[in-house]
Amino acid sequence: MENLNLILPEIFLSLSIFAALLIGVFFKNSYNLITNITYVIIISLLIIIFNSFNDSGNLFSNSFISNSFTNFFKILILLGTLFVMLITQNFIKEMKINYFEYPLLLLFSVLGMFFMISSNDLMSFYLGLELQSLALYILASIDRDNLKSNEAGIKYFVLSALSSGLLLYGSSLLYGFTGSTNFDEINLNMELENTGAIFAMVFILVGLAFKVSAVPFHMWTPDVYQGSPSSVTSFFAVVPKVAGIAILIRFVQIPFEQLIDQWKNILVFMALASMILGAVAAIGQTNIKRLIAYSSIGHVGYALAGISTGTVTGYSSSITYISIYVIMNLGVFGCIFLMKKDGKYCEDIKDLAGISKQNPLLAVSFLIIMFSLAGIPPLAGFFAKFYVFISVIESGMYTLAIVGLLSTVISAFYYLRIIKIIYFDEITNPFDKIKNLGITSTVFLSCSMLVLFFLYPSILNNIVNILSLN
Repeated sequence: MENLNLILPEIFLSLSIFAALLIGVFFKNSYNLITNITYVIIISLLIIIFNSFNDSGNLFSNSFISNSFTNFFKILILLGTLFVMLITQNFIKEMKINYFEYPLLLLFSVLGMFFMISSNDLMSFYLGLELQSLALYILASIDRDNLKSNEAGIKYFVLSALSSGLLLYGSSLLYGFTGSTNFDEINLNMELENTGAIFAMVFILVGLAFKVSAVPFHMWTPDVYQGSPSSVTSFFAVVPKVAGIAILIRFVQIPFEQLIDQWKNILVFMALASMILGAVAAIGQTNIKRLIAYSSIGHVGYALAGISTGTVTGYSSSITYISIYVIMNLGVFGCIFLMKKDGKYCEDIKDLAGISKQNPLLAVSFLIIMFSLAGIPPLAGFFAKFYVFISVIESGMYTLAIVGLLSTVISAFYYLRIIKIIYFDEITNPFDKIKNLGITSTVFLSCSMLVLFFLYPSILNNIVNILSLN
Protein backbone atom coordinates (compact mmCIF):
# COMPACT_ATOMS: atom_id res chain seq x y z
CA MET A 1 0.00 0.00 0.00
CA GLU A 2 2.92 2.35 0.69
CA ASN A 3 4.06 2.09 -2.93
CA LEU A 4 0.66 2.79 -4.50
CA ASN A 5 1.90 6.29 -5.39
CA LEU A 6 4.02 4.56 -8.06
CA ILE A 7 0.87 3.60 -9.96
CA LEU A 8 -0.93 6.87 -9.21
CA PRO A 9 -0.74 8.09 -12.87
CA GLU A 10 -2.42 4.91 -14.12
CA ILE A 11 -5.09 5.00 -11.38
CA PHE A 12 -5.81 8.69 -12.02
CA LEU A 13 -5.97 8.14 -15.80
CA SER A 14 -8.30 5.12 -15.49
CA LEU A 15 -10.75 6.89 -13.17
CA SER A 16 -10.63 10.04 -15.29
CA ILE A 17 -11.46 8.09 -18.47
CA PHE A 18 -14.45 6.41 -16.81
CA ALA A 19 -15.71 9.74 -15.42
CA ALA A 20 -15.30 11.45 -18.81
CA LEU A 21 -17.05 8.53 -20.51
CA LEU A 22 -20.09 8.96 -18.24
CA ILE A 23 -20.13 12.71 -18.92
CA GLY A 24 -19.98 12.05 -22.68
CA VAL A 25 -22.90 9.60 -22.49
CA PHE A 26 -25.22 11.87 -20.52
CA PHE A 27 -24.48 15.18 -22.29
CA LYS A 28 -25.41 15.66 -25.94
CA ASN A 29 -22.83 17.08 -28.38
CA SER A 30 -20.19 16.79 -25.70
CA TYR A 31 -17.09 16.60 -27.92
CA ASN A 32 -15.80 20.06 -26.94
CA LEU A 33 -16.45 19.40 -23.25
CA ILE A 34 -14.71 16.00 -23.31
CA THR A 35 -11.78 17.49 -25.26
CA ASN A 36 -11.30 20.20 -22.64
CA ILE A 37 -11.53 17.58 -19.89
CA THR A 38 -8.89 15.55 -21.76
CA TYR A 39 -6.53 18.54 -21.79
CA VAL A 40 -7.00 18.89 -18.02
CA ILE A 41 -6.36 15.16 -17.52
CA ILE A 42 -3.13 15.25 -19.56
CA ILE A 43 -1.79 18.35 -17.80
CA SER A 44 -2.67 16.85 -14.40
CA LEU A 45 -0.85 13.64 -15.34
CA LEU A 46 2.22 15.62 -16.37
CA ILE A 47 2.26 17.34 -12.97
CA ILE A 48 1.81 14.01 -11.12
CA ILE A 49 4.65 12.32 -13.04
CA PHE A 50 6.99 15.34 -12.77
CA ASN A 51 6.52 15.37 -9.00
CA SER A 52 7.56 11.73 -8.69
CA PHE A 53 10.03 11.58 -11.60
CA ASN A 54 12.91 10.00 -9.67
CA ASP A 55 10.80 7.75 -7.44
CA SER A 56 11.45 4.10 -8.12
CA GLY A 57 9.96 0.84 -6.90
CA ASN A 58 7.78 -2.08 -7.88
CA LEU A 59 4.28 -3.35 -7.22
CA PHE A 60 2.19 -6.52 -7.56
CA SER A 61 4.94 -9.07 -7.01
CA ASN A 62 7.39 -7.09 -9.15
CA SER A 63 5.11 -7.16 -12.22
CA PHE A 64 4.80 -3.35 -12.34
CA ILE A 65 7.77 -1.01 -11.99
CA SER A 66 8.18 2.74 -11.97
CA ASN A 67 11.44 4.69 -12.24
CA SER A 68 12.97 7.62 -14.11
CA PHE A 69 13.11 5.58 -17.35
CA THR A 70 9.38 4.77 -17.37
CA ASN A 71 8.45 8.28 -16.22
CA PHE A 72 10.48 9.93 -19.01
CA PHE A 73 8.66 7.94 -21.69
CA LYS A 74 5.29 8.58 -20.07
CA ILE A 75 5.98 12.32 -20.16
CA LEU A 76 7.04 12.05 -23.83
CA ILE A 77 3.82 10.15 -24.65
CA LEU A 78 1.65 12.72 -22.85
CA LEU A 79 3.36 15.68 -24.56
CA GLY A 80 3.03 13.98 -27.95
CA THR A 81 -0.68 13.32 -27.34
CA LEU A 82 -1.28 16.88 -26.09
CA PHE A 83 0.28 18.52 -29.14
CA VAL A 84 -1.37 16.07 -31.56
CA MET A 85 -4.73 17.07 -30.08
CA LEU A 86 -3.86 20.77 -30.40
CA ILE A 87 -3.00 20.57 -34.08
CA THR A 88 -5.91 18.32 -35.07
CA GLN A 89 -8.94 20.03 -33.48
CA ASN A 90 -10.01 21.96 -36.59
CA PHE A 91 -9.49 18.96 -38.85
CA ILE A 92 -11.59 16.69 -36.62
CA LYS A 93 -14.50 19.15 -36.60
CA GLU A 94 -14.32 19.87 -40.34
CA MET A 95 -14.22 16.16 -41.19
CA LYS A 96 -17.21 15.63 -38.86
CA ILE A 97 -15.49 12.94 -36.81
CA ASN A 98 -15.89 14.98 -33.64
CA TYR A 99 -17.39 12.15 -31.61
CA PHE A 100 -16.90 12.46 -27.86
CA GLU A 101 -15.30 9.00 -27.93
CA TYR A 102 -12.38 10.32 -30.03
CA PRO A 103 -10.32 11.94 -27.20
CA LEU A 104 -11.28 9.09 -24.87
CA LEU A 105 -9.87 6.54 -27.32
CA LEU A 106 -6.62 8.52 -27.32
CA LEU A 107 -6.58 8.30 -23.51
CA PHE A 108 -7.33 4.56 -23.57
CA SER A 109 -4.40 4.11 -25.93
CA VAL A 110 -2.17 6.20 -23.64
CA LEU A 111 -3.26 4.10 -20.64
CA GLY A 112 -2.27 0.93 -22.52
CA MET A 113 1.13 2.46 -23.35
CA PHE A 114 1.65 3.39 -19.68
CA PHE A 115 1.08 -0.21 -18.60
CA MET A 116 3.30 -1.49 -21.43
CA ILE A 117 6.21 0.70 -20.40
CA SER A 118 5.90 -0.05 -16.68
CA SER A 119 5.25 -3.77 -17.09
CA ASN A 120 7.83 -6.14 -15.68
CA ASP A 121 5.82 -9.24 -16.51
CA LEU A 122 4.71 -10.77 -19.80
CA MET A 123 1.03 -10.81 -18.83
CA SER A 124 0.83 -7.18 -17.73
CA PHE A 125 2.82 -6.20 -20.83
CA TYR A 126 0.40 -8.02 -23.13
CA LEU A 127 -2.65 -6.50 -21.45
CA GLY A 128 -1.18 -3.02 -21.95
CA LEU A 129 -0.31 -3.77 -25.56
CA GLU A 130 -3.83 -4.96 -26.40
CA LEU A 131 -5.47 -2.01 -24.64
CA GLN A 132 -3.34 0.32 -26.79
CA SER A 133 -4.00 -1.66 -29.99
CA LEU A 134 -7.79 -1.94 -29.57
CA ALA A 135 -8.09 1.83 -29.23
CA LEU A 136 -5.91 2.35 -32.32
CA TYR A 137 -8.03 -0.06 -34.42
CA ILE A 138 -11.12 2.04 -33.72
CA LEU A 139 -9.29 5.33 -34.34
CA ALA A 140 -8.04 4.15 -37.74
CA SER A 141 -11.61 3.48 -38.92
CA ILE A 142 -13.39 6.24 -36.99
CA ASP A 143 -14.43 8.03 -40.20
CA ARG A 144 -17.24 5.55 -40.76
CA ASP A 145 -18.48 7.06 -44.02
CA ASN A 146 -15.03 6.91 -45.63
CA LEU A 147 -14.14 3.63 -47.37
CA LYS A 148 -10.41 4.35 -47.12
CA SER A 149 -10.68 4.80 -43.37
CA ASN A 150 -12.65 1.55 -43.02
CA GLU A 151 -10.08 -0.26 -45.16
CA ALA A 152 -7.23 1.15 -43.06
CA GLY A 153 -8.91 -0.02 -39.86
CA ILE A 154 -9.46 -3.54 -41.20
CA LYS A 155 -5.90 -3.84 -42.55
CA TYR A 156 -4.45 -2.64 -39.28
CA PHE A 157 -6.69 -4.95 -37.26
CA VAL A 158 -5.95 -8.10 -39.29
CA LEU A 159 -2.18 -7.61 -39.49
CA SER A 160 -1.91 -6.41 -35.90
CA ALA A 161 -3.89 -9.43 -34.71
CA LEU A 162 -1.41 -11.66 -36.55
CA SER A 163 1.56 -9.93 -34.90
CA SER A 164 -0.14 -10.11 -31.49
CA GLY A 165 -0.64 -13.82 -32.01
CA LEU A 166 3.05 -14.30 -32.78
CA LEU A 167 4.02 -12.22 -29.76
CA LEU A 168 1.66 -14.17 -27.51
CA TYR A 169 3.02 -17.48 -28.85
CA GLY A 170 6.55 -16.26 -28.13
CA SER A 171 5.52 -15.27 -24.61
CA SER A 172 4.02 -18.71 -23.96
CA LEU A 173 7.23 -20.37 -25.24
CA LEU A 174 9.32 -18.11 -23.02
CA TYR A 175 7.22 -19.06 -20.01
CA GLY A 176 7.52 -22.74 -20.90
CA PHE A 177 11.30 -22.70 -21.26
CA THR A 178 12.14 -20.39 -18.33
CA GLY A 179 9.34 -21.20 -15.89
CA SER A 180 8.28 -17.60 -15.26
CA THR A 181 6.53 -14.62 -16.81
CA ASN A 182 8.44 -12.07 -14.71
CA PHE A 183 11.20 -10.25 -16.62
CA ASP A 184 13.76 -10.48 -13.80
CA GLU A 185 13.12 -14.18 -13.17
CA ILE A 186 13.26 -14.94 -16.89
CA ASN A 187 16.70 -13.29 -16.94
CA LEU A 188 17.85 -15.38 -13.96
CA ASN A 189 16.51 -18.63 -15.40
CA MET A 190 17.77 -17.98 -18.93
CA GLU A 191 20.47 -20.31 -20.21
CA LEU A 192 22.65 -19.42 -23.18
CA GLU A 193 22.03 -22.83 -24.76
CA ASN A 194 18.27 -22.54 -24.30
CA THR A 195 17.18 -22.98 -27.92
CA GLY A 196 13.51 -22.77 -27.01
CA ALA A 197 14.01 -19.39 -25.35
CA ILE A 198 15.80 -18.14 -28.47
CA PHE A 199 12.79 -19.14 -30.59
CA ALA A 200 10.54 -17.34 -28.11
CA MET A 201 12.71 -14.23 -28.34
CA VAL A 202 12.42 -14.23 -32.15
CA PHE A 203 8.61 -14.38 -31.99
CA ILE A 204 8.45 -11.58 -29.42
CA LEU A 205 10.82 -9.35 -31.40
CA VAL A 206 8.71 -9.94 -34.52
CA GLY A 207 5.61 -8.77 -32.64
CA LEU A 208 7.40 -5.68 -31.33
CA ALA A 209 8.86 -4.91 -34.77
CA PHE A 210 5.34 -4.79 -36.16
CA LYS A 211 4.31 -2.26 -33.54
CA VAL A 212 7.16 0.12 -34.44
CA SER A 213 6.86 -0.47 -38.24
CA ALA A 214 10.29 -2.03 -38.66
CA VAL A 215 11.10 -3.87 -41.91
CA PRO A 216 10.08 -6.57 -42.83
CA PHE A 217 6.96 -6.07 -40.66
CA HIS A 218 6.13 -2.64 -42.02
CA MET A 219 3.62 -3.61 -44.70
CA TRP A 220 0.62 -2.08 -42.92
CA THR A 221 2.16 1.35 -42.39
CA PRO A 222 1.78 3.17 -45.78
CA ASP A 223 -1.81 1.99 -46.35
CA VAL A 224 -2.96 2.69 -42.79
CA TYR A 225 -1.26 6.11 -42.71
CA GLN A 226 -2.86 7.10 -46.02
CA GLY A 227 -6.31 5.66 -45.33
CA SER A 228 -6.76 6.87 -41.77
CA PRO A 229 -7.95 10.43 -41.11
CA SER A 230 -4.92 12.74 -41.01
CA SER A 231 -5.56 13.48 -37.32
CA VAL A 232 -5.23 9.75 -36.54
CA THR A 233 -2.18 9.41 -38.81
CA SER A 234 -0.42 12.15 -36.84
CA PHE A 235 -1.03 10.18 -33.63
CA PHE A 236 0.13 6.92 -35.23
CA ALA A 237 3.32 8.54 -36.51
CA VAL A 238 4.32 9.99 -33.15
CA VAL A 239 3.03 8.38 -29.96
CA PRO A 240 2.96 4.56 -30.43
CA LYS A 241 6.53 4.71 -31.79
CA VAL A 242 7.69 6.12 -28.43
CA ALA A 243 6.05 3.30 -26.47
CA GLY A 244 7.37 0.69 -28.91
CA ILE A 245 10.99 1.84 -28.61
CA ALA A 246 10.68 2.01 -24.81
CA ILE A 247 9.39 -1.55 -24.42
CA LEU A 248 11.95 -2.84 -26.93
CA ILE A 249 14.74 -1.39 -24.79
CA ARG A 250 13.15 -2.97 -21.70
CA PHE A 251 13.02 -6.41 -23.33
CA VAL A 252 16.62 -6.46 -24.56
CA GLN A 253 17.86 -5.07 -21.24
CA ILE A 254 16.15 -7.46 -18.84
CA PRO A 255 14.61 -10.77 -20.06
CA PHE A 256 16.88 -11.11 -23.11
CA GLU A 257 20.05 -9.70 -21.54
CA GLN A 258 21.92 -12.99 -21.80
CA LEU A 259 20.86 -13.54 -25.42
CA ILE A 260 22.61 -10.39 -26.63
CA ASP A 261 24.51 -12.14 -29.43
CA GLN A 262 21.25 -13.50 -30.85
CA TRP A 263 19.05 -10.40 -30.65
CA LYS A 264 21.84 -8.09 -31.85
CA ASN A 265 21.87 -9.87 -35.21
CA ILE A 266 18.07 -9.58 -35.52
CA LEU A 267 18.03 -5.88 -34.62
CA VAL A 268 20.96 -5.10 -36.93
CA PHE A 269 19.10 -6.74 -39.83
CA MET A 270 15.88 -4.85 -39.05
CA ALA A 271 17.79 -1.57 -38.67
CA LEU A 272 19.60 -2.03 -42.01
CA ALA A 273 16.44 -3.06 -43.84
CA SER A 274 14.36 -0.24 -42.32
CA MET A 275 16.92 2.44 -43.16
CA ILE A 276 17.33 1.22 -46.74
CA LEU A 277 13.63 0.75 -47.48
CA GLY A 278 12.70 4.02 -45.78
CA ALA A 279 15.21 5.87 -47.94
CA VAL A 280 14.44 4.18 -51.27
CA ALA A 281 10.66 3.54 -51.15
CA ALA A 282 9.80 7.13 -50.24
CA ILE A 283 11.41 8.52 -53.42
CA GLY A 284 8.49 7.64 -55.68
CA GLN A 285 5.71 8.74 -53.33
CA THR A 286 3.35 11.55 -54.31
CA ASN A 287 1.05 11.43 -51.28
CA ILE A 288 2.39 13.29 -48.25
CA LYS A 289 1.05 10.78 -45.73
CA ARG A 290 2.56 7.80 -47.58
CA LEU A 291 5.86 9.65 -47.77
CA ILE A 292 5.76 10.26 -44.02
CA ALA A 293 4.95 6.56 -43.52
CA TYR A 294 8.11 5.46 -45.35
CA SER A 295 10.06 8.24 -43.68
CA SER A 296 8.96 6.96 -40.26
CA ILE A 297 10.10 3.44 -41.20
CA GLY A 298 13.55 4.86 -41.99
CA HIS A 299 13.68 6.79 -38.71
CA VAL A 300 12.73 3.67 -36.75
CA GLY A 301 15.73 2.02 -38.43
CA TYR A 302 18.06 4.65 -36.94
CA ALA A 303 16.52 4.19 -33.49
CA LEU A 304 16.95 0.40 -33.79
CA ALA A 305 20.59 0.90 -34.82
CA GLY A 306 21.27 2.50 -31.45
CA ILE A 307 19.49 -0.28 -29.55
CA SER A 308 21.33 -2.97 -31.55
CA THR A 309 24.66 -1.91 -30.02
CA GLY A 310 23.57 -3.43 -26.71
CA THR A 311 25.32 -0.64 -24.78
CA VAL A 312 24.02 2.04 -22.43
CA THR A 313 25.39 4.66 -24.86
CA GLY A 314 23.42 3.06 -27.68
CA TYR A 315 20.20 2.97 -25.66
CA SER A 316 20.68 6.62 -24.68
CA SER A 317 21.25 7.63 -28.32
CA SER A 318 18.03 5.84 -29.36
CA ILE A 319 16.04 7.62 -26.62
CA THR A 320 17.51 10.95 -27.75
CA TYR A 321 16.66 10.08 -31.36
CA ILE A 322 13.03 9.18 -30.67
CA SER A 323 12.59 12.34 -28.57
CA ILE A 324 13.80 14.58 -31.43
CA TYR A 325 11.76 12.48 -33.88
CA VAL A 326 8.60 13.39 -31.92
CA ILE A 327 9.41 17.11 -32.20
CA MET A 328 10.08 16.87 -35.95
CA ASN A 329 6.90 14.92 -36.73
CA LEU A 330 4.70 17.22 -34.69
CA GLY A 331 6.11 20.08 -36.78
CA VAL A 332 5.50 18.23 -40.06
CA PHE A 333 1.87 17.47 -39.27
CA GLY A 334 1.35 20.98 -37.94
CA CYS A 335 2.43 22.33 -41.34
CA ILE A 336 0.19 19.83 -43.15
CA PHE A 337 -2.85 20.91 -41.13
CA LEU A 338 -2.15 24.54 -42.04
CA MET A 339 -2.36 23.85 -45.79
CA LYS A 340 -5.84 24.10 -47.24
CA LYS A 341 -7.11 24.95 -50.72
CA ASP A 342 -10.79 25.75 -51.24
CA GLY A 343 -11.55 24.34 -47.79
CA LYS A 344 -9.83 21.00 -48.50
CA TYR A 345 -6.65 19.78 -46.84
CA CYS A 346 -3.71 19.17 -49.16
CA GLU A 347 -2.40 15.59 -49.31
CA ASP A 348 -0.50 15.63 -52.59
CA ILE A 349 3.11 16.81 -52.63
CA LYS A 350 2.43 18.88 -55.78
CA ASP A 351 -0.11 20.91 -53.79
CA LEU A 352 2.80 22.43 -51.84
CA ALA A 353 3.89 24.46 -54.87
CA GLY A 354 4.10 28.17 -54.27
CA ILE A 355 3.82 28.24 -50.49
CA SER A 356 6.93 30.43 -50.31
CA LYS A 357 5.25 33.17 -52.33
CA GLN A 358 1.97 33.23 -50.43
CA ASN A 359 3.14 32.29 -46.94
CA PRO A 360 6.92 32.72 -46.42
CA LEU A 361 6.77 31.80 -42.71
CA LEU A 362 5.12 28.45 -43.41
CA ALA A 363 7.68 27.81 -46.17
CA VAL A 364 10.54 28.54 -43.75
CA SER A 365 8.95 26.20 -41.18
CA PHE A 366 8.80 23.44 -43.80
CA LEU A 367 12.42 24.16 -44.74
CA ILE A 368 13.63 23.84 -41.13
CA ILE A 369 11.68 20.62 -40.46
CA MET A 370 12.65 18.93 -43.75
CA PHE A 371 16.32 19.82 -43.28
CA SER A 372 16.15 18.44 -39.75
CA LEU A 373 14.51 15.20 -40.95
CA ALA A 374 17.27 14.91 -43.55
CA GLY A 375 19.89 15.30 -40.80
CA ILE A 376 21.44 18.53 -42.07
CA PRO A 377 23.52 20.46 -39.49
CA PRO A 378 23.15 22.39 -37.26
CA LEU A 379 19.54 21.31 -36.75
CA ALA A 380 18.42 18.86 -34.05
CA GLY A 381 17.88 16.04 -36.58
CA PHE A 382 21.60 16.10 -37.34
CA PHE A 383 22.51 15.61 -33.68
CA ALA A 384 19.96 12.79 -33.35
CA LYS A 385 21.67 10.84 -36.15
CA PHE A 386 25.12 11.88 -34.97
CA TYR A 387 24.63 10.37 -31.49
CA VAL A 388 23.31 7.12 -32.98
CA PHE A 389 26.22 6.79 -35.43
CA ILE A 390 28.75 7.56 -32.70
CA SER A 391 27.35 4.77 -30.50
CA VAL A 392 27.31 2.36 -33.47
CA ILE A 393 30.93 3.17 -34.42
CA GLU A 394 32.08 2.86 -30.80
CA SER A 395 30.62 -0.66 -30.82
CA GLY A 396 32.63 -1.52 -33.95
CA MET A 397 29.53 -1.97 -36.15
CA TYR A 398 31.01 -0.16 -39.14
CA THR A 399 28.76 -1.73 -41.81
CA LEU A 400 25.67 -0.50 -39.97
CA ALA A 401 27.16 2.99 -39.71
CA ILE A 402 28.10 3.12 -43.42
CA VAL A 403 24.66 1.92 -44.57
CA GLY A 404 23.06 4.42 -42.19
CA LEU A 405 25.07 7.28 -43.64
CA LEU A 406 24.31 6.23 -47.23
CA SER A 407 20.59 5.94 -46.51
CA THR A 408 20.70 9.40 -44.94
CA VAL A 409 22.15 10.79 -48.17
CA ILE A 410 19.52 8.98 -50.28
CA SER A 411 16.62 10.09 -48.08
CA ALA A 412 17.82 13.70 -48.30
CA PHE A 413 16.66 13.61 -51.95
CA TYR A 414 12.94 13.43 -51.23
CA TYR A 415 13.15 15.95 -48.39
CA LEU A 416 14.98 18.39 -50.67
CA ARG A 417 12.47 17.69 -53.45
CA ILE A 418 9.72 19.01 -51.17
CA ILE A 419 11.77 22.16 -50.55
CA LYS A 420 12.25 22.54 -54.31
CA ILE A 421 8.48 22.29 -54.90
CA ILE A 422 7.76 24.83 -52.15
CA TYR A 423 10.28 27.42 -53.34
CA PHE A 424 10.64 26.96 -57.09
CA ASP A 425 7.39 25.54 -58.50
CA GLU A 426 4.62 27.87 -59.59
CA ILE A 427 1.50 28.13 -57.46
CA THR A 428 -1.57 26.64 -59.17
CA ASN A 429 -4.26 27.50 -56.65
CA PRO A 430 -3.98 29.94 -53.72
CA PHE A 431 -3.99 28.60 -50.18
CA ASP A 432 -6.67 29.47 -47.67
CA LYS A 433 -5.75 31.95 -44.95
CA ILE A 434 -4.30 30.50 -41.73
CA LYS A 435 -6.42 31.18 -38.67
CA ASN A 436 -5.36 28.60 -36.11
CA LEU A 437 -3.33 29.66 -33.08
CA GLY A 438 -2.88 26.12 -31.71
CA ILE A 439 -1.27 24.79 -34.90
CA THR A 440 0.90 27.85 -35.57
CA SER A 441 2.12 27.79 -31.94
CA THR A 442 3.03 24.10 -32.23
CA VAL A 443 4.88 24.62 -35.52
CA PHE A 444 6.72 27.65 -34.10
CA LEU A 445 7.70 25.72 -30.96
CA SER A 446 8.86 22.72 -33.01
CA CYS A 447 10.96 24.85 -35.37
CA SER A 448 12.45 26.86 -32.49
CA MET A 449 13.54 23.69 -30.68
CA LEU A 450 15.04 22.20 -33.85
CA VAL A 451 16.99 25.39 -34.65
CA LEU A 452 18.14 26.28 -31.12
CA PHE A 453 19.08 22.73 -30.11
CA PHE A 454 22.67 23.20 -31.30
CA LEU A 455 23.24 25.95 -28.70
CA TYR A 456 22.98 23.42 -25.88
CA PRO A 457 22.71 19.92 -27.37
CA SER A 458 23.73 18.23 -24.14
CA ILE A 459 20.52 19.33 -22.38
CA LEU A 460 18.63 16.30 -23.69
CA ASN A 461 21.62 14.03 -23.18
CA ASN A 462 21.86 15.10 -19.54
CA ILE A 463 18.22 14.19 -19.00
CA VAL A 464 18.57 10.85 -20.80
CA ASN A 465 21.75 9.97 -18.92
CA ILE A 466 19.95 10.05 -15.55
CA LEU A 467 17.47 7.43 -16.68
CA SER A 468 17.66 3.94 -15.21
CA LEU A 469 19.48 2.29 -18.11
CA ASN A 470 21.89 0.11 -16.17
